[in-house]
Amino acid sequence: MTAVPARLRAAGVAALVVVGSVVLLSACTPGTAPGASGSGSTPQAPATTAPAATQIDPDDVTCENMLSPDTVETFNSTGWTVREDPFVILDLELPKGIACTWGDFSSPTNDDLILFGWSPISDADASAAEKALETEGWLRKDDPRGVMITEDPSAALRLDDQGYGMTYLFRNGWVEVSDTRQGLDLIDLG
Repeated sequence: MTAVPARLRAAGVAALVVVGSVVLLSACTPGTAPGASGSGSTPQAPATTAPAATQIDPDDVTCENMLSPDTVETFNSTGWTVREDPFVILDLELPKGIACTWGDFSSPTNDDLILFGWSPISDADASAAEKALETEGWLRKDDPRGVMITEDPSAALRLDDQGYGMTYLFRNGWVEVSDTRQGLDLIDLG
């Protein structure tokens, strides 16, 4: 099994075992957002309006150009390849989206997989998906870029350095996903 490259570990990207589907949900109970209690917690920034939509042609988005060339080169130099899957949020499949799982698929015991995804989404579908995820115990956090919906950390398979697991970022006209909130920082579509 190949270890996660040091540059990615430094970027705070955690690995995720992806078995058969993009979203693996288990019985979740609502909990407290990461950093909401305990010493040293920081107050959350007030909600802001999402920036205007950037025009991205879904036909132009690939697993390779969704990330920076340096990130793709790091994955390739480690011997990782990418598997492309449909973009799914619970039972909503977004046909113009793409989910990309990077890892060493030649290893039968590989648990060093990283997920990134992007899809256009209508306001109605975004609102419905956000509510459905929250109903399943996922946690909402307003972000200057849009709305983040993240796994309850007590139910997450992997957590990043800030205590976040799989996270969706709903922006103005599209949605992104990664196996950790910090992984969203590696998605770069302009």
